[in-house]
Amino acid sequence: MIVERTVSIPAGVTVALDGTVLKVKGPKGDLMRDMWYPGIGITVEAEDVRFTTESQKKAVTSMVGTLASHCTNMCAGVSRGYVYTMKIVYSHFPIQIKVQGDRLEIVNFLGEKHPRYARILPGTTVKVGNDEVTVTGIDKEIVGSTAANIERATRIRDRDPRVFQDGIYIISRSEQ
Repeated sequence: MIVERTVSIPAGVTVALDGTVLKVKGPKGDLMRDMWYPGIGITVEAEDVRFTTESQKKAVTSMVGTLASHCTNMCAGVSRGYVYTMKIVYSHFPIQIKVQGDRLEIVNFLGEKHPRYARILPGTTVKVGNDEVTVTGIDKEIVGSTAANIERATRIRDRDPRVFQDGIYIISRSEQ
């Protein structure tokens, strides 16, 4: 039994396989990822990318779907991009946010004297509005990790989470 997943390449996107590295180019930029996994074959054709295996092992057959999903996300990222919208919530002390280079500074969170920091990964842009933070980029993993870093920086410890609901939370994930 052969397990096969096919990913269609959108218009305006080019996909190339250099050894085990899959390179995807589009109007928003280009991404590359090492797609090596033992027992899985990758072929790039004119209109689609095929991931196949002849193995019966569950780990290998499930990895075929995982690699196909990575390829789909890369194609969507270079053609449309990803946007995570986050909401700034506070009820006790107004939170002030500034972007400083590769980190986000969160000041006056729960009245704390020292600021908290969240790391902004390279390849993402962070824009701060009145009560909204927008994280954009072409790599879904990096955009999601940056949003998670911001959300984790405002995690509350040693207080009742039903009363202290202050923080910065992801409210929507979408493609541009």
